[in-house]
Amino acid sequence: ADAPGGGTSGTIVTTVKLKDLVPAATNTVNTTFIVLDKAAPTARPSHPHAQVQARGGEEVTCLALVADETAAAHFLLWGSECGAFEPGDIVRLTGGIFSYHRGNALVLRAGRRGRAEKVGEFTMRFVEMPNMSEVQWGRDPDDPRRMVQEAVVSPYSHVFKLLR
Repeated sequence: ADAPGGGTSGTIVTTVKLKDLVPAATNTVNTTFIVLDKAAPTARPSHPHAQVQARGGEEVTCLALVADETAAAHFLLWGSECGAFEPGDIVRLTGGIFSYHRGNALVLRAGRRGRAEKVGEFTMRFVEMPNMSEVQWGRDPDDPRRMVQEAVVSPYSHVFKLLR
């Protein structure tokens, strides 16, 4: 895998397709996707330990619909990321996280340890269904450390309309 200096780090970075996302509280998601749509940024009072803040102690976030050739998901952008990515951008996420945010919203995000970077524009195959953020997950009865799909809330995004 390429390291920041242009050499190799010696570690192999395993990439995952969006259809294979499973909720977890670890920063282990490495994937590439295209941004299909993006909602306007919203601001809310920051949590006292928040790393990303706007003026006046507000946390700025925006939600995007992203996809690859296997599935779609909601991607949560924080602070300056909201202005960094636009529909049509191809983004590589390293060290990302797919987990619940603020209640019941299942989102993909870079988190504090991950990194999202634009690597291209427009030329990527994608599908809008299934939307992995619209899947209901539960603990595996045979292994409580694992999450399994329980039901599909909706095959597509409730937040963003289909592009067709």
